[in-house]
Amino acid sequence: MDISTIIGFICGIVFVITSIMMGGRLGLFFDLPSVMITIGGTFASVLISYPLNKFLNSLKSARLVFKTQEFDTGNIIQKIIDLANIARKEGLLALEEAAQSMEDKFLQKGILLIVDGTDPELVRNILETELAFVEGRHKEVQGFWETVASLGPAWGMIGTLIGLINMLDQLNDPSSIGPSMAVALVTTFYGSVLANFISTPIANKLKIRSSEEVLLKEVMIEGLLSIQAGENPRIIEEKLKAFLSPTLRDTVNEKDEGEAKAGE
Repeated sequence: MDISTIIGFICGIVFVITSIMMGGRLGLFFDLPSVMITIGGTFASVLISYPLNKFLNSLKSARLVFKTQEFDTGNIIQKIIDLANIARKEGLLALEEAAQSMEDKFLQKGILLIVDGTDPELVRNILETELAFVEGRHKEVQGFWETVASLGPAWGMIGTLIGLINMLDQLNDPSSIGPSMAVALVTTFYGSVLANFISTPIANKLKIRSSEEVLLKEVMIEGLLSIQAGENPRIIEEKLKAFLSPTLRDTVNEKDEGEAKAGE
């Protein structure tokens, strides 16, 4: 489970509910017609914007923000260096056996393309095309939640307008103006919460996960092509470290030093 997502949602709910109870009654902020207008209207509009299968798949993506996804670039670099050493000692054909034990299908596919003697430029084109489509699917899902975030406040305002119209219809009863105005404003509250507490954070988390996965696959592509070109494993390692942040680079260096000492 992704701890930051869980903590964020719990803290947000606690802060909102506590602040409401400190200044008024929690019951004032629950109104079924407002929920129907804001939440129902928002997702009805999104359903119009997306085909049904993409709507359902994008909706299911919300669960991904609660799952921990580890993209250990340092570990992948080490695997590529190991593959480079095998290729240097035993030849590219020896990589086929190593490919069978690879859990990452993208890396496995790249290794098999190399073993089959595919032209380096074609290998790059195939892997980069697959990466482009992966990134495109990710952006489509991110766009879904960004659409929800943009439509939520708008539907909240529509609900407020409906509430104001109903309020103006009852101006002959001054005692009903206050409660009617409160109900009218609740829809704006729902729209803002939907956009800023749910949809936008989900979209941002998915963007971060996507960028990490894309970086990992770019490292794989560069590493595999370097192996195919017969470059020295040490040169490949330094080349791939350029993809990492200084902190991750230091972590990889420390790991290499530890392994070197253990070998001694």
